[in-house]
Amino acid sequence: MSSAASRVFNACRALLAPAKSSSSASVATRTNSTTAKKPKTKSPASVRPVGILKVGPISPTLARFLGASESSRADAVRKIWTHIKTHNLQRMVISIGLWVQNPQNKREIICDAKLKAIFDGKDTVGFLEIGKLLSPHFVKTA
Repeated sequence: MSSAASRVFNACRALLAPAKSSSSASVATRTNSTTAKKPKTKSPASVRPVGILKVGPISPTLARFLGASESSRADAVRKIWTHIKTHNLQRMVISIGLWVQNPQNKREIICDAKLKAIFDGKDTVGFLEIGKLLSPHFVKTA
């Protein structure tokens, strides 16, 4: 060993020791991986939905719109967005009796009769307001 290497490593024997053979390292790795226990995962059937995925009773107004007496918040929002997209109610404004795209406010939703019933009779709704306006339609249960 050169004197330069001993000065750099301060003659540390661990750094200057020869490497162990790769065959003994692979045997140790195999034995540890086979004996290690895998974490248990719950089956999808045993997991109950919580939060916005939890199905619960809804108001009669929202039930008429969705066609069901119970729904999750996520499913209700999904069906409302489907209604908005199929009836082309996003970013539309009446201009001289014609429906015209409104590129200035892409977040605006024009409410038709069905949406007005859900959204307290509002003519236009911002897409961030949908969650807030749906809250009274979900009945709190104990």
